[in-house]
Amino acid sequence: MASRHQARSLAVQTLYQWDFYGLEPNQQEHYNEQVLKGAQDLKVDQETKDFCRQLVSGVAQNIAEIDQVIKKSAPKWPLEKMTLVDRNILRLGLYELLYLDPEQVPPRVAINEAIELGKDFGGLASGHFINGILGAVFEETKKIRANDGKAD
Repeated sequence: MASRHQARSLAVQTLYQWDFYGLEPNQQEHYNEQVLKGAQDLKVDQETKDFCRQLVSGVAQNIAEIDQVIKKSAPKWPLEKMTLVDRNILRLGLYELLYLDPEQVPPRVAINEAIELGKDFGGLASGHFINGILGAVFEETKKIRANDGKAD
């Protein structure tokens, strides 16, 4: 669905801008203004705007937990040393992977979309870097879910 890809692209750009200027996650109103401005500039439909808002708000609300997952999954790459683009694509991908209903956004779709965003916005190695981290988190969550279903 092209509109969802466009929403993710706009969300990454919004998160990047937030990170670049050092805004606090609780500045929700500013995020919404940025999303609306970007959506108006691109002339996107309401469904795309709504999904973008959901993504940006979700990352903002869960940023501390998401950043902890990144730190745990990439111990050799301190969060503050990652490029702004890679860091925010990872945040978006992890939000989709960990917080959204897999029926709404299948995990492999979230990972593939993040890889594509890395290729579009990041450096030469961004896609591989993002794939490695999101793939590892996905495998870990599969193990946890499998163990949750087993009797002790």
